[in-house]
Amino acid sequence: MRLKDKVIIITGATSGIGKAIAIRAVKEGAKVLVHGIDQSEGQKVVDHLGKSALLCIADLADPSAPKKIADAAISAFGQIDGLVNNAAIIERNNLLQLTPEAFTKTITVNLQSALFLIQACFEQLKKSKGAVLNIGSINAYSGESSLLAYSIGKAGLQTMTRNLANAHGVDQVRFNLINPGWILTEREYVDQIKKGMPDKWPEKLGKENIPFGVMSTPEQLAAACIYWLGDESRPFTGSVVELEQFSIIGRNPEK
Repeated sequence: MRLKDKVIIITGATSGIGKAIAIRAVKEGAKVLVHGIDQSEGQKVVDHLGKSALLCIADLADPSAPKKIADAAISAFGQIDGLVNNAAIIERNNLLQLTPEAFTKTITVNLQSALFLIQACFEQLKKSKGAVLNIGSINAYSGESSLLAYSIGKAGLQTMTRNLANAHGVDQVRFNLINPGWILTEREYVDQIKKGMPDKWPEKLGKENIPFGVMSTPEQLAAACIYWLGDESRPFTGSVVELEQFSIIGRNPEK
């Protein structure tokens, strides 16, 4: 068990990538704080995971959320060994559609909350010589026109990761980031339907979109995350890892 006796906080863990990471982390021996905003979906996840999981409902747009999440983990488990900043919102707006309100909301949830959750967990992470894993996106390198705010936020997350890695190696806390490519989550499936894709669209994609003939899954991404949360990846820090089917980093055609 690669995460035996570790306590891991995972934001946005009631569905999709975060849920897959939580399930895999528990299989690897960890206790997890499952963060989300949907009580019903969150309860299903922790019921599935059993006594190794705690649910914490908090809106990351609220400045008090980071402390609430960190305090909940410490109260329940007594320590924090790892943090996965996975939660993100996507509101599709291009340059001419984007409003200050929509931009601020996206940056607050996708970037600012991650920074201040790290801050809230930092003393515990120093004690445990822990690891922070930020979940970015290949959109950080450009992104679709309608993902302007989202792409900016993910680029900021990448720079933040390297800044903190450079600053806090002396504290024995590691900061790394994974940039996923196109992942078949529940939200992505629905989002593409809303954009006009047909039912069962993942089965109809061509090799220009998925060279290996099948979309990448949250479970595959979760398997890679375990390495960066465990001790076997020590002392690596400041790493940015692309998990994508294309050889050209950031290739992201309009879909």
